[in-house]
Amino acid sequence: MDAIISLFNAAVVFGTVIMFGAIGEIIAEKSGSLNLGVPGIMYLGGIAGLVGAFFYESSVDEPNRLVCVIIAVLCCFAVSFLGGLIFSFLTITLRANQNVTGLTLTIFGSGVANFFGGSLNKLAGGVGQISVSATSSAFRHGIPGLKSIGGGIGQMFFSYGFLVYIAIASAVLLSIYLKRTRQGLALGAVGENPGAADAAGINVTKYKYLATCFGAAISGFGGLFYVMDYTKGTWANDGTIEALGWLAVALVIFATWKPYNTIWGSYLFGILYWAFFYISGLTRSSQELFKMLPYIVTIIVLVAVSMRKKKENQPPEALGLSYFREER
Repeated sequence: MDAIISLFNAAVVFGTVIMFGAIGEIIAEKSGSLNLGVPGIMYLGGIAGLVGAFFYESSVDEPNRLVCVIIAVLCCFAVSFLGGLIFSFLTITLRANQNVTGLTLTIFGSGVANFFGGSLNKLAGGVGQISVSATSSAFRHGIPGLKSIGGGIGQMFFSYGFLVYIAIASAVLLSIYLKRTRQGLALGAVGENPGAADAAGINVTKYKYLATCFGAAISGFGGLFYVMDYTKGTWANDGTIEALGWLAVALVIFATWKPYNTIWGSYLFGILYWAFFYISGLTRSSQELFKMLPYIVTIIVLVAVSMRKKKENQPPEALGLSYFREER
């Protein structure tokens, strides 16, 4: 039972990182913007929150945990939003190639984050010496009174930081927004046929900008959660955030562009990724094969969805295409 609880906890923490990235990317892709810069955005969100929290904690004797959280969240949101704005300006206004721009943003984000992460390490006295313990503990604090429920129930469902529950709520609310609101339906129309949406009086540029920028901001929280919860307030230049960012992009396909599917899909990815740790007798090579399972499952789902050819399981028709109004 303890092994099952431990695997479930690892899957939830792991899955929440990629859930944020996938939710943000779904918003962007619903508008027709294919932002492959998700890993870079997650890098920017993570380092921004860490830098803000580090300088605040370093400047006061007794950091206020609420202030720590607010500073980290605002820094993460602002810098991630800016990353989305850069992508939007290049691809929507200047009509640059979305694939190239996204990949460039990933390289840019990782470079900037690792530069500032290395600088923080030096300021703190060496690699692994960054201390934002107050902020990290605030992000990892479970639900009081519920995490101690007997039978392992509390440990399985109520022992996580608040961002886990915000990620789940975001997926549910986004599903409702896309299906039940006028703005959500308009956003879907922009992604499917921007020319027809423009003719109907929908401001295509506005919807694309807002969806891409706010989608990037949400993806950035995946990086913040990784830094504050997954690695407990430290910075390591090991490329893990980039790997999780690409898993988030894969999760978008696995979820067939439906936000509520990212909830169970992300946790399934987490279970598949960490299952090797709970199986005895595996070699190093076997462990690496187990880590490939989320990608293999995504490929299988992609093939199955392509064969069935159901409209509701397909990506937006205008995904990745620049909109030229004069060609309408």
